[in-house]
Amino acid sequence: MTKEDFLQALEAQADLLSEMRYSAHSLHASVNQTYGQNHPYGYHLDMVAEGVRRYAHAVCAEEADVLPLMFGAYFHDSIEDARQTYNDTLRTARQYMTEQQALLAAEIVYALTNDKGRSRSERAGDHYYQGIRQTPYAPLVKLADRLANTTYSCRTDDESNRHMLDVYRREMPHFLQSITVHDNDDIRYQLPKEMVEDLKALV
Repeated sequence: MTKEDFLQALEAQADLLSEMRYSAHSLHASVNQTYGQNHPYGYHLDMVAEGVRRYAHAVCAEEADVLPLMFGAYFHDSIEDARQTYNDTLRTARQYMTEQQALLAAEIVYALTNDKGRSRSERAGDHYYQGIRQTPYAPLVKLADRLANTTYSCRTDDESNRHMLDVYRREMPHFLQSITVHDNDDIRYQLPKEMVEDLKALV
C-alpha cells in the first residue's frame, strides 16, 4: 500500500481503532501494569501503535490487514502480561473485525508472546523468534515494539534505561537477524527498511 492509502484506511476506521485502543489500555490497567516509573502501560502500547502507523504501509498487503496490524500493536503484550489466553485474544479481536482478520490479529499477538524461561535469553530464544518469522506481520510488530522500547530508553536518563539501552545495543545484530525472513518473498513477513535504519540510528 502507499502511505496515503494506509493513512486513509486508518482514518476510515478511526472510531473502531479508538475503541480498540481503549480496550487495550483498560486491559493492562486492570492488572496494574505500568511502563517505566511514571506511565500507565498504555503509554507503551501507543508508542508501538505509532510505529505501526508510521512504517507499516511499506509491508501492508491490503486494506483488510490494517485492523489486524493495529490490533497486534495494541494487544501484543496481552497474553504475556495481562493474563489473557489465545482464545481471550481471539474473542476480543472478533469484536472489531471479521473472522479471518481476527485470526490474523490473534496470531500476531501469540507470536509476540515470550516463551517460558528463567532468563531474558530463554524467554526470547530460537523457538520464540521462529514463531515470529512464521507469522504474517509479526516481524513488523516486534520491530515496532523494540523501536518503542529503545526510543523510551533514549528519552529517559536513569540507571534502568541506560542499562536497557546497552542491552538493546548489544542485542541489535542478533535481534534483527532473528526477525528477518530470508526465504519468503511475501511482503507481510518483511521489515520496512526505513524502520530498521531508524532503529539502528538510535543505538
